[in-house]
Amino acid sequence: MASVAAAKPVARLVGALLAGTVLAGAPALAQAQDNATPAAQSAASAPASSQAAPAPAPAAIETVKTISVAGAERLEPQTVLSYIRLRPGDVWTEAAGDQVLKDLYATELFSNVSVAYKDGNVTITITENPVVNRIILEGNKRIKNDKIMPEIKLSPRQIFTRSKVRADVDRIIELYKRQGRFAATVEPQMVKLPQNRVDVVFEISEGPKSKVRQINIIGNHAFSDSKLRGEMVTKQARLTTIFSSNTSYDPDRLAFDQQKLRQFYLTQGYADFRVVSAVAELTPDKRDFIITYVVEEGKRYKFGKVNVKSELRDFDGERLAKTLPMKTGDWYNAKEVEDTVDRLTDLAGTFGYAFADIEPQFHRNPKDLTMDVTFDLKQAPRVYVERVDVNGNTLTQDKVIRREFRLAEGDAFNTLQVKRTTARIKSLGYFQENFEVSQKQGSSPDKIILEANVEEKPTGELQLSAGFSSLESFILQASIKQRNFRGRGQTVGLSVNYSQYGKSAQASFVEPYLFDRSISLGVDVYRKDYSNFNFLNSSRNTTFQQTTTGASVRLGTALTEYVSLIGSYTLNYDQVTLDPFTYFTDRQNPPLQQCDPLLAGRYLCDALGNRLSSILGLTLAMDTTDSRLRPTRGRNASLTAQFAGLGGDVSYLRIRGSASQFWSIGSGFVFSLHGEGGAIRSFKHRNEPGVDDVLLTDRFFLGEGQFPGFDIRGLGPRVLRYPITGIDSNGDPILNTDRNSVGDDALGGDAYYLGKAELEIPLGSGAKNLGIRPSLFLAVGSVFNVTRPILQQSPYPNGTSIPIYDTNGNQLYQQVDAASLDASGACVPSATSQVTNAINPNPPSCLSSNQNTALSRTLAGPFQEQFLGDSPSPRISVGIGINWNSPFGPLRIDIAKVLRSQPGDDTKTVSFNVGTQF
Repeated sequence: MASVAAAKPVARLVGALLAGTVLAGAPALAQAQDNATPAAQSAASAPASSQAAPAPAPAAIETVKTISVAGAERLEPQTVLSYIRLRPGDVWTEAAGDQVLKDLYATELFSNVSVAYKDGNVTITITENPVVNRIILEGNKRIKNDKIMPEIKLSPRQIFTRSKVRADVDRIIELYKRQGRFAATVEPQMVKLPQNRVDVVFEISEGPKSKVRQINIIGNHAFSDSKLRGEMVTKQARLTTIFSSNTSYDPDRLAFDQQKLRQFYLTQGYADFRVVSAVAELTPDKRDFIITYVVEEGKRYKFGKVNVKSELRDFDGERLAKTLPMKTGDWYNAKEVEDTVDRLTDLAGTFGYAFADIEPQFHRNPKDLTMDVTFDLKQAPRVYVERVDVNGNTLTQDKVIRREFRLAEGDAFNTLQVKRTTARIKSLGYFQENFEVSQKQGSSPDKIILEANVEEKPTGELQLSAGFSSLESFILQASIKQRNFRGRGQTVGLSVNYSQYGKSAQASFVEPYLFDRSISLGVDVYRKDYSNFNFLNSSRNTTFQQTTTGASVRLGTALTEYVSLIGSYTLNYDQVTLDPFTYFTDRQNPPLQQCDPLLAGRYLCDALGNRLSSILGLTLAMDTTDSRLRPTRGRNASLTAQFAGLGGDVSYLRIRGSASQFWSIGSGFVFSLHGEGGAIRSFKHRNEPGVDDVLLTDRFFLGEGQFPGFDIRGLGPRVLRYPITGIDSNGDPILNTDRNSVGDDALGGDAYYLGKAELEIPLGSGAKNLGIRPSLFLAVGSVFNVTRPILQQSPYPNGTSIPIYDTNGNQLYQQVDAASLDASGACVPSATSQVTNAINPNPPSCLSSNQNTALSRTLAGPFQEQFLGDSPSPRISVGIGINWNSPFGPLRIDIAKVLRSQPGDDTKTVSFNVGTQF
């Protein structure tokens, strides 16, 4: 019994060990059963006798022996194999075959891939994607190919992939969305070609431009919907906005309009205003958008206490607070606060605090709805200029830019001087319009580096204009100018004008800094041939010809930063002549030719002759504009005195003055006023009736080029010569008043004035990039004060002829030198000449007489002259001017309407000028 009892604990121990072994092996057994084949499972369920059979041997491991590629055309097999992970010697499984497919499709080089395995050999069969032959766009009219093609990443000779095509479709659609065409669709098509090539065709349906049909505003009480819509850039599509580009939907513009609404409310005192939501809904037909804003205005605040807290030793906070524009009780205006911060920053900069930190602190008082504002001027060190850097100039020499700096190394920093430097460099016209002198921290907190990061632009100007007129025949005007010659800041120019009635040539040179000093030098050499004209019986007749050959030299120096003094000397040789066959009559005893006042008028006969003019000039000029080329603020003025009489044949004093003021009135608008005037007085008094002391060629003239709305020399004193066509019942002459048949001689005046008000209107960014700048203008002016000429009345009736004489007073005849008989037996002259004798000493044999034929001319028919236009009464015109930096060059078009004129003035509605740059 003892042995049995002793054996029980041992049996329990062995049983526990066996049970643990079985339990531990249960999971493995269950997994093995799950993975067993159906044959194995059926064997497990077989009778015990059959289960006693031995288990089958495990499946043999299959190893990859070789990998081959079939179907490759452009790609090498080794290149294809480099894309997969499977290698000879690896174990072959179905999962390994699937991974080969994934690896090859991921390259996007193949349109079809298959993998086959047999006896250790893997065969990969591929079909390569085609190569793109061409990219073709169809259906695009609103957006041209040169705008779409850069957006397409797929290109010829690349491998065609569907993912790239889908991406390009998305980019094209996005391009149309930016143009406001949300209904645009793009269908890609593939045209198969030989040698596995394809043409990719993007079929574009542009659809209509999606307009903003309605703008709804919810939550506004203080301001009407129309008022708030007026503050937005986006406009509703209406008949009144048919020419506006802001009626199309633009997500960026939607975000900008939210800022515009917030800025508007903040300027009206609504400090808590916010845009709760802005939703743009596309209508089902995808043609229009409906935009809805939900706003929360909040309460309206007034300014409470306005203080200045200054930690800068040069600024007294209490005194500064008294100069601030906002006062307690004024409606709160966030824009006014921003402007004050900028003004205080500039003020600190003028005292050398370049990095002054001015922080406005706000404290709301909800109970009384006031906003306390404290401008906190933080402590900052005085700053000095450590270095001046000039970058980006490739042609322009450094000294040309540096000499415009108003600050040098070691100078105390001054904001005003930095702004002045920016204005002077911009006025050179050599660099980008948005140029600014930048500032950055120097090597220590009290030092600053000024940088002129310039971007050069073309400074050459080539102006060409040509035309044809039935009166002037071919017209050509050409000029070439380089305003930054050899990068030295010098100006060199040459101009030529040619027409039947005017020819001129001029060469000029300007050195702004002679010997690198603040002295300017200018030289002009010119020759001008000008033929004045009038109309008579629809024919254009030359009245007088003026030829001027001369040269001018100018020297200028700066008196102050904004004021300069310029001295000049001009030497002109003038030759004024008249057509002797039209305006001369021949006198006998002794024979000679004289200018006939009956034909030309005393004022014109008096202008004849050759003269030498020696002219000294002095000009005092001031210029505070921000740019000499396109000023937006500031003023310029000049006063010029010219004295002729230091030698030469003429003696006079001419005074001329001009002034302009420019204001930037916000939102890109620029308003300007310009005024000028002048007077001339001769020191040679001739005291002849009907003859002015000042020669015709020295007087003032106004018209096209200075006064829009009037033709060249189109206003001022003039003599109109009306042809007499008959006598009425009262015995008075009947005049032909057709302006094309009336002789028109502009006399000019001894005094003039001209005033012009102009408002430049900003356009959108697109028009601004094109350089289009329209403006509205009002012009007022007059030319006057000339001695009344003695008017003439022709004593010659129609058909009256007088002999023709040569310059020596000899009467001219037409002589027949050779003649022959024609088929009818008549003697026909074949050669003639002009002679002074009345007898032909060797007449042709067929002539019946040896008498020569006297030459004669028919004088003008009866006419009546009127003197008009000599009045200081203002002429007034209004109109539209358009400046455009066109592909052909700077173009200026003026369309003017004359509101007030004087009898005799010659008006002109449209005038323009064009040129180019290089």
